[in-house]
Amino acid sequence: MVLGPFPFEFLISALVTILVVVDPVGLVPAFLAVSHGLPEKSRRHVALRACLIATAILAGSALIGDWLLRALSISLPAFRIAGGLLLFSIASEMVFGLRVTRQTEAAEQAIEERVRNIAAFPLAIPLMAGPGAITASVLLSGRSGGDPIKLGLLLAVIAAIMLLCFGVFLIATRLGKLLGSTASMVLSRLLGVLLAALAVQFVIDGVRVAIAG
Repeated sequence: MVLGPFPFEFLISALVTILVVVDPVGLVPAFLAVSHGLPEKSRRHVALRACLIATAILAGSALIGDWLLRALSISLPAFRIAGGLLLFSIASEMVFGLRVTRQTEAAEQAIEERVRNIAAFPLAIPLMAGPGAITASVLLSGRSGGDPIKLGLLLAVIAAIMLLCFGVFLIATRLGKLLGSTASMVLSRLLGVLLAALAVQFVIDGVRVAIAG
């Protein structure tokens, strides 16, 4: 069997999209909020479990997302347009500094309500594997066209980003002090602009395919 050229463009697109949507550095304030007062060993356990749960959710979305769309009779162009609009909404929150505030408030609310399994909620869901990340996984899965190499790359990207999240969580306290609130906000807004551009591209692709079809 003759293999085609390595899909570098797809790899870069998947890497940038998942990285920006998940925003590991932007999760630091939320992680510090939910893990406040926990011993170091417990914080590591929470970080690991949250990353594993989020990985399973996003990988599952990538694997069955296309099948689910067909089962619900939703065309991929329609989902691209809807998904692009959703990602653009998230990007707007990042640009205007609303997303980090909302994440931190959700984390603090979880503590106030004494949620026991903070790894699953609110860390894994909805902060790490929220609607935006799930939508991005399904969109990228659809863009792979069923190519096993591209799908494998997407799963590898998801695993790599979650591994990065785990590393960020382990150094969250030091990272939070190093970056400070201002630097974190600036970084989040820059990533938001990039995500907005990616979201618009998803919408354009969806409209183009819908018109052509």
